Amino acid sequence: MNTEIWQGKSLADLLTLEFLASAAGSILGAITIILLGWIVSAWLQRRVSNLGRKNKHLDEMLFDFLASIVRYVVLGFTLLFVLNTFGVQTTSVVAVIGAAGLAIGLALQGTLSNVAAGVMLILFRPIKIGDFVEVAGEMGTIKQINLNFTELADLSNVQVIVPNSEVWGNVITNYSTNDRRRAEWTFGVGYGANLKDAEQIIKDTIMADERALAEPAPFVQVTNLGDSSVDFLVRVWCSASDYFVFKADMTRQVKEALDAGGVDIPFPTRTMIQAN
Repeated sequence: MNTEIWQGKSLADLLTLEFLASAAGSILGAITIILLGWIVSAWLQRRVSNLGRKNKHLDEMLFDFLASIVRYVVLGFTLLFVLNTFGVQTTSVVAVIGAAGLAIGLALQGTLSNVAAGVMLILFRPIKIGDFVEVAGEMGTIKQINLNFTELADLSNVQVIVPNSEVWGNVITNYSTNDRRRAEWTFGVGYGANLKDAEQIIKDTIMADERALAEPAPFVQVTNLGDSSVDFLVRVWCSASDYFVFKADMTRQVKEALDAGGVDIPFPTRTMIQAN
C-alpha cells in the first residue's frame, strides 16, 4: 500500500478522498475544455467559411480550406490544455509529436505530395469548381478540389479522380478562364473554284450567325495548296460557352452553303490503270 506508483504517491495516497476529488475535478475540467474547444472550433470554422460565401469576390474553396486549418489548430491547442490539466508536460508531448510527424512524413511522401499540391491549387487557384479543363490527360468539368485529389466529370459525365500531385505537376489547360475563344476551321475547295466567291460564301455564312463576334475581325484566307484542294483557314471569335456547338454548326452550314453556291468541295481520288 505504501509503494510509490504514480507521481510520488502510493496506492494509499491515491485512494484518499482528497486525491479522488482532485482527480474528479481534473476530469471534469478536461471534459469542459474539450467541449469548449469543440464548440469554439466549429464556430470559427463556420465563420471563416461564411466569409467566402457572403462575398462573391472571394473564393469559397480557399476559405473552406482556411476554415479547416483554423478548426484543427484550435482542436490541437485544446488537446494540449487537456493534457496540461492532468499534469502532463506538454513540451515533451510536442517534441514527441514532432518526431512522430517526421517519421510519418517520410513514410507517407506520396500522400503528403498530394496534400502539398492541393494547398498550392487552393492558394493559387489555376482551376476552380465549375471550370472545364484538361489535366493529366483527362478532360472534364471540375466538381471538387480537396487536399488529396481533384474530381472531374468527363464528357460522358463519368467521375474521374486525379491525384493533386499529377494535377499540379502537369500542364493545366483551362478552357473556362477567358470568356471568349477563337474558333478555327479549314475548308478545302477545288482548284477550279472561284476563290473570291468561295471566300465570300464562307465569310457570309459564318458571320450571319449571331454567335460570331465581329470584333476582333474574322480571318478568312487561303493558306495551303493541297494535293487536291485549295485550303481556306478560317478564324472567328465567339463566346467560350458557345465554342463547341458553334464550331460544329458552322462546319455543316459552310459545307451546305458551298454546295448551294456551286463551289466544288473535292475529295482525294485515285485513277487505276490496268496493265495489259
